[in-house]
Amino acid sequence: MRLDWDVLARLDTLSAVLGHHANERPAAIALTFQGRDTSYRALADQVSALAGLLSAEGIEWGQRVAYLGKNSDRYFVLLYALASFGAVLVPLNWRLATEEWQFLLNDAGVVRLYADEEFVGRAHDLAVSCSLPAPTLIPEPVSGDIMPAPAILPHDIVVQIYSSGTTGRPKGVMLTHRNLLALRAPGYAAGLTWFPRETDCSLLLLPVAHIAGTAYAFFGIYGGGRIVIEREFDAGIALERMESQRVTHMLLAPAALQLVIEHADCAWRNLASFQYLTYGASPISQTLMDRAFEALSCGFIQMYGMTEAAGGVVALTPDDHRSGTQARLRSAGRAMPGVEIAIAGRDGAHAGVDEIGEILVRSAAVMAGYWRQPDATAETIDPNGWLRSGDIGRIDEEGYVFVLDRAKDMIISGGENVYPAEVENALADHPSVGDVAVFGIISERWGEVPAAAIVLRPGYALDPKSLQIWCADKLARFKIPKQYVALEALPRNAGNKVLKRQLRDLFPSLTGGA
Repeated sequence: MRLDWDVLARLDTLSAVLGHHANERPAAIALTFQGRDTSYRALADQVSALAGLLSAEGIEWGQRVAYLGKNSDRYFVLLYALASFGAVLVPLNWRLATEEWQFLLNDAGVVRLYADEEFVGRAHDLAVSCSLPAPTLIPEPVSGDIMPAPAILPHDIVVQIYSSGTTGRPKGVMLTHRNLLALRAPGYAAGLTWFPRETDCSLLLLPVAHIAGTAYAFFGIYGGGRIVIEREFDAGIALERMESQRVTHMLLAPAALQLVIEHADCAWRNLASFQYLTYGASPISQTLMDRAFEALSCGFIQMYGMTEAAGGVVALTPDDHRSGTQARLRSAGRAMPGVEIAIAGRDGAHAGVDEIGEILVRSAAVMAGYWRQPDATAETIDPNGWLRSGDIGRIDEEGYVFVLDRAKDMIISGGENVYPAEVENALADHPSVGDVAVFGIISERWGEVPAAAIVLRPGYALDPKSLQIWCADKLARFKIPKQYVALEALPRNAGNKVLKRQLRDLFPSLTGGA
């Protein structure tokens, strides 16, 4: 049965979309995980039963519930169940350190913590430290008493995903039903052929703690297709699933894409069903792009976006990749249907064609705000609804967006965001460190990795091993600098701001392959 896109366009909550598919195509498979298929009807029933159980256990509208674990189908049952009565899911990145998890749980005011089998032991110690009830696996409800859920509204918060800021303190990005659905109907109405449909199968490899992982699943479910879920990325497993599950769509960071096309299995797997590869989260080299074109006979889409805008807002389409010039391929693409993009000049006014400034985004996908941070929200979203991206760029006469730099010096390592201020805060407490600046260096494997320039205190020598051990229980592994250099002083401008571009220029030979 083909979907009625006009009907879908009128549905304004995730629950309504799931219910529509469950009623219209009940036997169609929604989720596949570790050999377990869940139809749309079964998924809707599981969501209803779990919502009743959670509500009966005292979880209420607006309360925050956390999940610590890797990708699974049960994560989406929990998310939809909470969303169906207005509670909010806070997914925790399983790669973080204990102190980082503690901050997130306390900041969000989480009332309950769930975990998967691999993390339930660590979650127990975490819950004790944060005075939470003992964590459990996500409950397996049975059909029975279903408590009536309150009416939910499009502006109710669904997920709170943490995005670190330049102060080193993560901020909770609040995303609503409206935010998460905003760009779906306009894209289908515009006839974008690379949007997944009911006959398609999307492979979910990115972690659900990131907007890319969770939103990509929402994307496929909106279109009524099947989502094949993997606990974490593995290039060999990805290729096997692409063949055996007849995957049509996949989203990867460039570092992961490189591992896929370099894997020994890539040359002989039957990938005839595969149609579209979406990449994003960090720049891609022309060499890698050429190799990917040769290895995968599919359409390519580059996405530019951010958590604060519920994911991708600018796209370089398959047509752009096929017919674009080299200059065009260096762009991030054009605004997606339902999105406005502008450039803010130095005076705050919108800049003209090819003028450089901060990239601004306006759409119904822009977040409700930062959790309990009204000042930070006001600094990021102006009264006219324009979101400041923090990225510097320009827009050409045809509307193509060129991202020139990350204004906040963010490092993207293997698709993970690393904010230098957070790493600097951890290193600054080391006895040998008098001053420190963290910046990104090239890594053939990860795209970028952090490096640290250290001004040593008197009497100390640079000891990279000691610095790494110091960071190990304070930061996730991917945030720990891979290279260290000692300087007499950090280069600074008249305003005392560290000139990180000069640091990168001073050490062009540094490469972090680890």
